[in-house]
Amino acid sequence: MLKVFYSYSVYLMRMKKYLLIVTLLAVGLPFAANAQFEKLKDSVVQLFGVVMTADSLKGIPSVSVEIKGQKRGTYTNEQGVFSIVVMKGDIIEFSSVGYKPKTAEIPRDLDGSQFSLIQLLVTDTVYLPATIIKPRPTREQFERDFVKADIPDDDLEIARKNTDESKRRALARTLPRDGGENTNMMLRNNAQKAYYYGQAPPQNIFNPFAWSEFIKAWKRGDFKNKN
Repeated sequence: MLKVFYSYSVYLMRMKKYLLIVTLLAVGLPFAANAQFEKLKDSVVQLFGVVMTADSLKGIPSVSVEIKGQKRGTYTNEQGVFSIVVMKGDIIEFSSVGYKPKTAEIPRDLDGSQFSLIQLLVTDTVYLPATIIKPRPTREQFERDFVKADIPDDDLEIARKNTDESKRRALARTLPRDGGENTNMMLRNNAQKAYYYGQAPPQNIFNPFAWSEFIKAWKRGDFKNKN
């Protein structure tokens, strides 16, 4: 009986401790969340400004305004004006074709939630190597070089040359037979032997069609030494 009473007392103590923790969390969490929200709210800044040329103070359109380290940004309008929401301490990158990139940092100790900025960009000068253009000495030389110019074949001309009959015939004589062709030839030879099994096969020495095929093969060069 004493053991049961002791266990029940331990259970009540644990329940009181649990209820105390839950009560503290229920009371403290809203204050912590509110404090965190206030801190985040105080860090948000509405940044607006204009991007201009350093020499003539003209607005530059389509300048990329991007927060460094984040995939977030905007572009300037036709007058070079932009607006974007940033955080205190963010680094803003300005870049445009033909101008050197610049960066600007939002002050961490900024008072308020708005910040204006005038960003000047310097023209990025690119120097190319000098190129000297010389005319042709005479019209005759230009016509000679133009006629003798080697123009590479296009895809259609390459395909036409690859499918030329003479080239296909030369490839057919030099390329070895594959497995399917060798198998078909063996089957035809075996079928011919089985067809004339037990008798002498006919001779084509007096066959005019056989002589015609022989002459055609001789003209094509089928019997020439391939080495």
